[in-house]
Amino acid sequence: MRLVAFTIPAAVSIGYLAGGRLGRLGTATFRWPLAGLAGIALQFAPFGGTPGYLLLVGSFVLLSVAASVNRRLPGFALILAGLLLNFLVIAVNHGMPVTEQALIASGQQGTLSELANDPGAKHHLATSGDLLMPLADQIPIGSPVHQAVSAGDLLVHAGAVWFIVLGMRGVAEVGSTRSSDVHSAEASS
Repeated sequence: MRLVAFTIPAAVSIGYLAGGRLGRLGTATFRWPLAGLAGIALQFAPFGGTPGYLLLVGSFVLLSVAASVNRRLPGFALILAGLLLNFLVIAVNHGMPVTEQALIASGQQGTLSELANDPGAKHHLATSGDLLMPLADQIPIGSPVHQAVSAGDLLVHAGAVWFIVLGMRGVAEVGSTRSSDVHSAEASS
């Protein structure tokens, strides 16, 4: 989640550099917002064990539904793909495996000892029994983020950047253009 604190400001900066305005994001019609918000909220549920795992699965179901119904918005196809990859690895491993190497390389030695002593429902230290390890949290991001991420996480963040940048430029749906661009094109014809 720490990566979000860097992704969103970077996306907004890129959006401004591309001639966008933050206010234009409000023109995008986001369907089923409560499913998305509930899915995000469940990511922070303070439960471990089986109840925590079930809430995590519920979170990914809600987030995937929200991303699916909004897939015509810029970036949401990538967000959906990333969510599904993460959901797959979490479902088969009863939580997201995190490799020791990624934790060390990302500067999270404290997290390494926490996961070894108290695996949570959301993450656990990867073992030889975990499946689909190429999809697990094994990509280290060092300072200042200090986070191990998965390929799915990178897709979600790339999709979010795409949505913010194009949304700031006034592109509400894939293949659409701002009405000012259409009027300019008509006037020059």
